[in-house]
Amino acid sequence: MSEKLRIDIGICTFRRPELAETLRSLASTAHPADALVRIIVADNDVTPSASALVEALRPGLPFEVAYVHCPASNISIARNACLDNSTADFLAFIDDDETASPEWLTKLLETARSTGADAVLGPVRAHYGQSAPSWMRRGDFHSTLPVWIGGDIRTGYTCNTLLKLKAPALDGRRFKLALGRSGGEDTDFFTGMHRSGGRIAFAPEAWVHEPVPEARASLAWLAKRRFRSGQTHGRLLAEKAHGLRLFRNLALAVAKFSYCTLAAAVTFPAPVQRYRYALRGLLHAGVVSGLLGHDAIEQYGVREAPSG
Repeated sequence: MSEKLRIDIGICTFRRPELAETLRSLASTAHPADALVRIIVADNDVTPSASALVEALRPGLPFEVAYVHCPASNISIARNACLDNSTADFLAFIDDDETASPEWLTKLLETARSTGADAVLGPVRAHYGQSAPSWMRRGDFHSTLPVWIGGDIRTGYTCNTLLKLKAPALDGRRFKLALGRSGGEDTDFFTGMHRSGGRIAFAPEAWVHEPVPEARASLAWLAKRRFRSGQTHGRLLAEKAHGLRLFRNLALAVAKFSYCTLAAAVTFPAPVQRYRYALRGLLHAGVVSGLLGHDAIEQYGVREAPSG
């Protein structure tokens, strides 16, 4: 008999009780008959705060669960712990506040097999509460999809992905610790993979679902997120741009910021369009910040801590 295909599912967690729902959703997720599935929970808290929750749910889960304590408050440490502790052919990532659709894992694997890609991304569908602003719900500002450039996906995210661990472009690749508190470590990881010849594909039916908590259903949170994303993109551009090329990138980012600012003013009566342009403008402002080498704003650790 041939050896079964091995798939690990990595979940990085930091003081989130929603991890229980993530694990329960994985228990109901279909997986290929020829696959052996294991879950890796990487606890990024100073103390092993997720251990009791994992142990309580372990008997009801159909998969082996490996719990790894990897302090502290740096998401790159947790992501690297999943990579370091994986012994599988594929490693999937899902966030600790998301739930997987029934066919999530099978759809990711089908796409990996049919395309031969080194990484496969799936869509994240945001779910808003009634307290979220109506413009935010209508515009769906929190769902996540890949960005195509010339028909090519050049970077990715870890909230819904499958990695072929034996791919040359992933050999020895790790998430940068310097980005583990600001965020952008996933963009950096996938951009580096792509630059090394790795291919990224998209599985449109491999859905995961993410509730949007009240703390994130605000313009301020979205603005901070977009600006930080721009900083990451600007820093990546700066790695390959010097002299005149750096100046051109700066000029282009300033021009895009100016255009988006003007477009936001012109579309002021239409909230969805207005905020979409305004947030896009903040992303380009972040690109300018990143190109100039400014320090990235921090997002992890403090924002994930429980209130009260």
